[in-house]
Amino acid sequence: MNAMTGNRAAAAAPVPPAASLRAVDEGYEIRAICRGTVQAAVEVLAGTRPAQQLARRLDQHCLAALQHRAALTRRAASTSPPTAGLLHRNPSVRSVRACLVSEDVYEASAVVVDELRVRAVALRLERNNLVWRITALEIG
Repeated sequence: MNAMTGNRAAAAAPVPPAASLRAVDEGYEIRAICRGTVQAAVEVLAGTRPAQQLARRLDQHCLAALQHRAALTRRAASTSPPTAGLLHRNPSVRSVRACLVSEDVYEASAVVVDELRVRAVALRLERNNLVWRITALEIG
C-alpha cells in the first residue's frame, strides 16, 4: 500500500510551466549561438575562416563590417615585418553572458583570449521568423 501511496504522490507533483523551461532552453541556445559566432568572427579576423560562413547568422550590415575589418587586418599584416607574428593566434571564447531585452531581442557579451591579448565582444541578437540573427557585432 505504501508503494501505491508513493506513486500517487509522485504523480501529483506539480509540473513546471512550459514557459520557464522555454526560457532556460532559450538562454542556453542564445549563449551557444553567441559562442560559435564570436569564435568564427575572430577566426575571420585572423584569416583562418572565410567571412561568408557567417552569412546565415549575421545580418548584411554586420557581415559587411566584418569583411571590411578582416580586409584591413590582412592589409596591415602584409605590410608589417614577418617577425611581428600573426594577429589573433589561437583564439578561444572564455565566457559568454546574455541578457533578455525583450521577447525577441537579446544582448550579449563575450571574452575572447588568444596568445597575445584578451578582447571583449558585444552582440545584439534579434529573432525574425523564428531565426536568431546578429544585428550588432562589436569586437574590441
